[in-house]
Parts: sequence; C-alpha cells; structure tokens
Amino acid sequence: DCPGKEGAGGRKRNLTLLRNKLYMGQRRRTEPVVESTTTAGDHGNLRRSQSDRTEYSQKLQEKMAPQAVSSTPATPPQEDEEEEEVSRRMMGRRVKIIAELMQTEKDYISDLDLCIKEVIQPLRNMQIARFDVDGLFSNIELVHQLSAKLLSLLEEATTDVEPPMQIIGEVFLQIKGPLEDTYKIYCYHHDDAHTMLEYYEKDEELKQHLRDCVQSLK
Repeated sequence: DCPGKEGAGGRKRNLTLLRNKLYMGQRRRTEPVVESTTTAGDHGNLRRSQSDRTEYSQKLQEKMAPQAVSSTPATPPQEDEEEEEVSRRMMGRRVKIIAELMQTEKDYISDLDLCIKEVIQPLRNMQIARFDVDGLFSNIELVHQLSAKLLSLLEEATTDVEPPMQIIGEVFLQIKGPLEDTYKIYCYHHDDAHTMLEYYEKDEELKQHLRDCVQSLK
C-alpha cells in the first residue's frame, strides 16, 4: 500500500534483472573464448604429441642403426675372403691327410711285400716239417692283396681329380666288406700265431732260421 515500498521493491527487481542480463551477456562473451582456447590447447597438445612421436621415432632409428649395421656384414667382401681362406685351409688339410693315408698304405704294402719275399717264401722253400708257416703268418698274403687293392682304388679316386671332387669315403664303403672278412681271419689267428712263435724261438734250429730271415729283411 506504500508507494515508496513498492518503488524500492521495483528497483530491487530491476537490479536483479540487470545482474542476470549482465551475467548472461558475460557468459555469452566468454563461452566462445573458452571454447576456442580449449580447442586451440587440444590442437597444441596434438601438435606437440605428433612432434614428440616424430622425434622419438628419429631417436629410435638412430639407436637401432648401429645395431643393424653390426648385425649385418659391415664389409661383405672381407668376410667372403675370410670364408674362402678358411675353405682353402680346410681343403689343404684334407689333401695332406689323403696324401698321408696313401703314403702309409704304400709303406704298409712295402713291408708286407718284404715279409712275404724274405721270410715266408724262404721258410716254405725249406720245407721244415715242424714249422707251420701258414699257421704262423695266417692269411697275411690276402692282407697284402687287399691292401694293394685299397691303394689302387685310392689312386684311382685322386689321380687327375681336383681335390674338391676326390671322394675318398666311397672307396672305403666299396671295400669295407673284403676288409672285414680278411682282417677278421687275421685277428682271429693272431694270438695263436704269437704262441706258436714263442714255441719256435725255444727251438735253436728253428730260431736260427727265423734269425736268418730277419737278417735278410734288415
């Protein structure tokens, strides 16, 4: 009922409405700014993230580069030369082993040949009744023949054949059956032949025949 009170109340309402309008106006002005700032910040973060990834990738490649170089031949020609040198040394060693094998077989055949010519055949020719030549020397003549055959095969496999093409193992596979059969007999009679020799050495006459044969060998 009091006009003054109504006027005061109206002014309060007007001030409240004015504050609300000012607040809403301020909000409308600040919202786009905040939104654009946030968006710009997000893009900035994205740009920095991409940059970080690129930098990390470059650093990773730099770190991996030395390992990649070390894991692959730095100088392939040099390694090839080293491998070739190793192969040459191995082939040279193989050639020497084959040559030594053949020379050993030649010496063995020579010894057997001397034994047959200077000991076995003279004792047979003497025809001593109580002297068992075949029992003492077993099948040594077959051993001689087999060794000669082995040497012949080795020479055939190596003569006019380049070292890498020399197939030595095939020779032993080819002759392994006769080797086993021949040496099986020789080894089986070896102990008996040794006992027989000890017995003959106790007989002075037979012992002298053996000495003569040994002297011929020398």
